[in-house]
Amino acid sequence: MGLAVAQGTESRKLSEEHQEQRNVPDYNNILRLPSSKNDDVEDHDFQSHPTSHMNHMDNNVMIFFTMKDLKVGKTMPIYFPKKDPSTSPHLLPRDEVDSIPFSSKQLSYLLNLFSFSRDSPQGRAMEDTLAQCETRPIKGETKFCATSLESMIDFTRSAFGEESFSVVTTTFLTKLGTTFQNYTILEVPNEILAPKMVACHTMPYPYAVYYCHYQQSENKVYKILLGGENGDKVEAVAVCHMDTSQWSRNHVSFRVLMIEPGTLPVCHFFPAENLVWIPKPTSI
Repeated sequence: MGLAVAQGTESRKLSEEHQEQRNVPDYNNILRLPSSKNDDVEDHDFQSHPTSHMNHMDNNVMIFFTMKDLKVGKTMPIYFPKKDPSTSPHLLPRDEVDSIPFSSKQLSYLLNLFSFSRDSPQGRAMEDTLAQCETRPIKGETKFCATSLESMIDFTRSAFGEESFSVVTTTFLTKLGTTFQNYTILEVPNEILAPKMVACHTMPYPYAVYYCHYQQSENKVYKILLGGENGDKVEAVAVCHMDTSQWSRNHVSFRVLMIEPGTLPVCHFFPAENLVWIPKPTSI
């Protein structure tokens, strides 16, 4: 039923990427909201990385900033993961993925299907993705793990109702020379006037899975032109979460920014493969 692709290149890519990230926080784990104020499932990767100073933090967490940083000339260290789209997992057709279980209860069957052992990097990645998809949303959040483009569109439509919608993504305007460097804001950040947004983050899995979610609380979406110290240029999508009072105080953003939940908006950049759906019409 067409699983050869998922079991071949994508599985190897999953293995390589997760092996590289075993000892650092997963970038997309960082972006997903903590499940509840008392549930630190999303933060477990950070417990082995205690930090009290920015210089000691993994590059992966250098994506957060505050609204006071949204000004021309502001320079900050930013991490943008660099992936090869030709070898990254792709979304499979709905009729194909619907025939494959997507549940932690079926983990043994899935590991056997994709020929992974439970304690392998790939097996742990699959187990973690399924667990993240099954955790409770925080108050005011609606979440869904999309395993096909059709299911992602359906979920987005459920958020926007009858409104039409479009997608914005981070774009590399030059060939990215390095994943981590100092970037300077080159132009006045452009706010995308969207009353609601749906963010979809990639997850490690043998085929493409997106963790999609939206919140009742206010968020602001921006496009920001960045210039890297080595000449790279990025048109980055960023989101500022205006209310973080429901987030776990262990969320890594608070440690990076040295603030407490609910005190200031938390902003972050999106990697290129993540999607932000917004209703039309908007000023982009």
